[in-house]
Parts: sequence; C-alpha cells; structure tokens
Amino acid sequence: MLNGATRLHFIVGDPIAQVKSPAGVTQSFAEHGQNALCIPAHVSAADLADWFSGISKTQNVDGIIITVPHKFASYAHCSTASDRGHFLQAVNTLRRNPDGTWHGDMFDGMGYVQALQKKGCDLAGKRALLVGAGGAGSAIAYSLVTAGVSHLAIHDPDTARRDGLIKNLNSLGRCPVVVGSSDPTGFEVVLNASPVGMKAQDPLPIDAERLLPSQFVGCVITAPAVPPLIEAARKKGCSTMTGADMFAAVRDLMLAFLMGPA
Repeated sequence: MLNGATRLHFIVGDPIAQVKSPAGVTQSFAEHGQNALCIPAHVSAADLADWFSGISKTQNVDGIIITVPHKFASYAHCSTASDRGHFLQAVNTLRRNPDGTWHGDMFDGMGYVQALQKKGCDLAGKRALLVGAGGAGSAIAYSLVTAGVSHLAIHDPDTARRDGLIKNLNSLGRCPVVVGSSDPTGFEVVLNASPVGMKAQDPLPIDAERLLPSQFVGCVITAPAVPPLIEAARKKGCSTMTGADMFAAVRDLMLAFLMGPA
C-alpha cells in the first residue's frame, strides 16, 4: 500500500543501479504487515552529508541501508551505535532513535559468518585469508576473529587501511592478525571481500592456481551471480559461497534491526 501513511527506508550508495534489495526489502515489510517502502538513492561521497541532513528532517523516513562506498562515512551521522559499529567506525544500517537521531549497526560480518556456517564452514580453529579491508571486509574480519579463527591474514592494496584494521583487530587479543597476500597457501578458509571481480577485465583477487580442494572459498560479489573467483575455485573442487548467500543472511539481520524497537 502506498499512501500518506507509508513509512520510507532508503538504500544509499554510489553507484546504486546494481542493488537488487529494494524490492525484496519492501516485500518483507509487507509480509510483516508494515506499510513501508525501500527506495534506492544515488548519492556521491561529496553530497552524502547534505543528503543526510535533508533525510533526517523528513519525519516519515525510519531507516537507511548503506552500501558502497558510504559505510565508513555514515558512521559519523550516527548519534548512537552498536559495539560493532563503534569498533569498526562503520555501519550498514541505521534506524531512528526516539529523539529522531540515528542509531547504526554493521551486519556484513555477522551475516557473512552465519552464511559460512550454513554452508558447513566451521570457523573455529581455522586459518583464514581475507582480501579486502573496506567496509564489508572490516566487518567480516571482525566477525571472523570473534567467531574463533586461529589466525587471520588480511590483504588489501590500501596498506594504510589494511594496517589500521590489523592493529585494531590485534587489540582484541583473540588471535594473531597479520599482513596477507593473494597466495592462499596454508589457509583453510579463503575469502574475497573486495569488489575485484565485478568487472569482466578484473584479475582474480586470489591466486586460484594455488587453491586446493580442501579449502573453502567465499566471495562477497553478487553480480555476476557466480564471480570468477568462485568459478575458478569450483573447478579446483573447493567448497564455495557466493555473495548472494551472504546477502540473504545480512538482509534478514538488517530487516530485524529496522523493524525492531528503536
């Protein structure tokens, strides 16, 4: 139902045309008896602060889903946040506080770990390699460490971002977190949390020639549906997980958050 009482939620990113969630999120609202819509918003990084200012004054906007590249920048617009959000200084979902300000949380990592577990990947005691230290990668790294991996290596061409994440994760005292590379040798779990693979001309983020059938390989990319890394890993006999598997779990967590108490 679309009328004057409809509550609005936005998903904001740059670009935004690739996202497939607005219809599914809107359908989920309807299935839960809520008169609410999810609307895509294409907003550049330069305009994000102005966009937040306007949206915050719109009283029938209840929630915001954040996608690339705004997960770090959106944290600054939260008056309150979860412990995960504060640790990562990044969020992917915001809902209203009673006073009209925003409360943020980050579900990429939690959703990714849940999806891995559903695929039969038990992380406890495993050695993991993660490519990507951006918004999703940082959240996944945090959840891998808190889920009990014994060792985590992180690879990202942005060395300052990579090193800052490694330092923060080591402060938790859970397991050694070190600098990694594209070489998957010696790891039981190999994950790509970078956008490398979305474009046809992209190289593989992992040296797939070195993959072994015993390794579990995951990728956050949702388009193409079977990213090149996953295709290569399947040819090697590896168990795999695609971005669609992750997004289904993340979506459920975001929806519970958006429809929960303020």
